[in-house]
Amino acid sequence: MCGRLNVTDNPLVIGLLEELGIPLWPNPIRTGRFIRATNTVSVVLEHNGQRRLQDAIWWLLLEPTDSGFKPSQYTSFNTRSDKLHTKGSAGFTAYRQQRCIIPASGFGETEVIDGKSVYHDFIGEKAIAFGGLYSTWLNKETGELIYSCSIITLPPHPKLLPYHSKAMPLMLPPEQLDLWLSPTQQDVSVFDDLLKPVLRQQLTGFQIDKPSHFQQIGQEFVLAAD
Repeated sequence: MCGRLNVTDNPLVIGLLEELGIPLWPNPIRTGRFIRATNTVSVVLEHNGQRRLQDAIWWLLLEPTDSGFKPSQYTSFNTRSDKLHTKGSAGFTAYRQQRCIIPASGFGETEVIDGKSVYHDFIGEKAIAFGGLYSTWLNKETGELIYSCSIITLPPHPKLLPYHSKAMPLMLPPEQLDLWLSPTQQDVSVFDDLLKPVLRQQLTGFQIDKPSHFQQIGQEFVLAAD
């Protein structure tokens, strides 16, 4: 997954938040047609038995600066599923204790073909609940707690392979959302089936000129759910 999200304030996304028990006031979801890695996104997490919408930097590993934190030099907006069981990896502990959901309308992928970047956007038939991880970072000078996050990526699904040959994002099924958010569920073997490349809902795709403009090129196409 190449690191861009589409989050719109539409009934499908609002419905997902309501399903998760997240109030829409006073902290509305962050929206944007072109949200990219290192931007601040809204994640749903559960802590001390309470769920909430939390701002998080879309880059799991941060490093301190004079004024706070910034994304580290190590790329970490995605966490590969094959690294989740590697002790000492960025996602090992978070996968067991600090899972989150990143709600979105769609996502973008980039593939290099004949030396040229080709961009496609995908919109979900329903709101997409991306399976994510989060970390916290304490600013010792101010006492402020900063959140960061990443999206788990899987091996590419055959239907998405032409649009991004390296990976696909983890899209959670509705029946697993509560278990995924539970920090007491630390036996992660129950999530093994989620780490298989499955297209869990229908996606509408189309080529765009470039991510910052997102002007559609050519005809839409549909990738049917498995």
